[in-house]
Amino acid sequence: MPIRRLPPETVNRIAAGEVVERPASAIKELVDNAIDAGATRIEVEAHGGGLTRILVADDGCGLSAEELPVAIERHATSKLAPDEDGLWDLLRIHTMGFRGEALPSIGSVARLSISSRAKGQRDAFSILVEGGSVGDVAPAAFAGDHGARIEVRDLFYATPARLKFMKSERAEALAITEELKRQAMAHEAVGFSLDIDGRRILRLPPEHPGPQGRLARLSAVLGRDFHDNALEIDQTRDGVRLSGFIGLPTYNRGNAAHQYLFVNGRPVRDRLLQGALRAAYADFLARDRHPTAALYVTLDTAEVDVNVHPAKAEVRFRDPALVRGLIVGGLRHALAAAGHRASTTTAASALDAIRAQSMVPSPGGGGYPGYQPGPSPAGFSAWQQGGWTRPAPQVLPGLSDVSARYEAAPEEAYATRAEAFGAGGGGVAEAVREAAFGGYDAAPNVAYPGPGHDHGPAPAFDPVDFPLGAARAQVHETYIVAQTRDGVVIVDQHAAHERLVYERMKGEMAAGGVARQTLLLPEVVELDPAEAERVVARAEELAALGLVLESFGPGAVLVRETPALLGKTDAAGLVRDIADDLAENGQALALKERLEEVCSTMACHGSVRAGRRLNAVEMNALLREMEATPHSGQCNHGRPTYVELKLADIERLFGRR
Repeated sequence: MPIRRLPPETVNRIAAGEVVERPASAIKELVDNAIDAGATRIEVEAHGGGLTRILVADDGCGLSAEELPVAIERHATSKLAPDEDGLWDLLRIHTMGFRGEALPSIGSVARLSISSRAKGQRDAFSILVEGGSVGDVAPAAFAGDHGARIEVRDLFYATPARLKFMKSERAEALAITEELKRQAMAHEAVGFSLDIDGRRILRLPPEHPGPQGRLARLSAVLGRDFHDNALEIDQTRDGVRLSGFIGLPTYNRGNAAHQYLFVNGRPVRDRLLQGALRAAYADFLARDRHPTAALYVTLDTAEVDVNVHPAKAEVRFRDPALVRGLIVGGLRHALAAAGHRASTTTAASALDAIRAQSMVPSPGGGGYPGYQPGPSPAGFSAWQQGGWTRPAPQVLPGLSDVSARYEAAPEEAYATRAEAFGAGGGGVAEAVREAAFGGYDAAPNVAYPGPGHDHGPAPAFDPVDFPLGAARAQVHETYIVAQTRDGVVIVDQHAAHERLVYERMKGEMAAGGVARQTLLLPEVVELDPAEAERVVARAEELAALGLVLESFGPGAVLVRETPALLGKTDAAGLVRDIADDLAENGQALALKERLEEVCSTMACHGSVRAGRRLNAVEMNALLREMEATPHSGQCNHGRPTYVELKLADIERLFGRR
């Protein structure tokens, strides 16, 4: 079979198949060019899912009449220049584009029109390319002082077979919207607008460069709730900087669609991000829930290769382990700093549910629409008439003596109480104790007045000033109702204490190491040679988690010890899961997750159960421990441990506002 040289038109169409996969790809390339041209505003219009018409207009530096015909030649670009030695460096890329393929590729499969006025020039010019056929440069009308206006019509008309692989107009429009959102999140200082079929989709004004402007742009794209539930990230390690924002664990989604990674201002897709997020949130989310995150990695351009994908959608790091470790460490640091904070959406959901319930007609049809009869006043009347007696509280095993000793000698009882709730010693616990119980110790009847008690003198410290307030009641032996200075907090006692016990167990495991059990007969696990090599390379890390293994010839490992916490376990299955994790994410997540799952189960069974009655001391001790314990705002599955209702919201429910 003879070797033939392909004609330029065919070469361009092959290149177009790589660079311009769909209308959203064409828009991405054109927006990249606009950003490289220094645009501060970019307007995008699309019709027919982008297949009928695409328009991208910008206020960048523009193109002169001499540059227009060169711009549509393959591998002609203003983004690269030779150094002093005449060498072209493809590693130090500081621009979004650099291949010089986008415009000729689009022009080879569509009708491409470029109108532009160069900065500082009076006249504007245009050029037309149809299916690879280039027209002449001609004078043109141009509204702005400078910039470019690129119009693409009948995309893929020159390659009809490609049209058969396009999705519906709606699907293509959604892809265009998603692409422009990613570009807008990457460049907060640039204003973006998007119209599809004449409908306004996005209007994003330029934001001030920096964290606040970036958060404002992210909130405009991801929703206002993201602003209220975002944690800022800003960490640097060995010349690599990680910044951006992540959502609280209780602010999670059903899929990973809201996870974004930007490298040196370039939106990229990388499995590294999903693995790092999974590792960082492993303690807080169930496997079917996903966090929201927008992370920005900035590093020397020589440390990242952006020339590994035709559409520049992927990058390759020189030291991926460094970047991965920075992401995991930065996220865990931010999550730990969040303390007991839970997402604001939990309160909003609760209020919406209350409002919806309040509109249900009463069963008897009486009263005005939405009216529901209140509860029977019998309990209140009985209390007023002195006929109600308080039942003896059921206190927790191990804490009954704490409560009694607390009333008599609170200073001595605190150590036992803190130990029972898993509190660490030292300055934090001491500060919490002093702040939490100072008012109650001095005047318990003032801090927690009961029927018939005088308010008396004001306490030295009012517990309602704490973030989670002062416990006022327990409802259905499951929920603690606490009063704060400006609202009410409702705590799920089982979920909250489960997190406290879990954090204590993790701390003990980290301090003492993971106990191991030696296998009576070491187990040989057959793997692919590459998988076995990856697993053995992490033998030291796995040993720290209680799994001791070694190489057993090519394509096999020998397991000698397993974590005692797992009991009788499938060692071969565990090793294969670890091998899969290492191949996909570069981390041995399977073992960590199994250990954490066991700890979570143990914490669940060892914590305060729903249906157990707590006295005021125990309820307030639980609240104070939540405030001093990281991650206590959510249980081990990402569900909130408490809901806070602001007084203003409660007043709205009753029509007071």
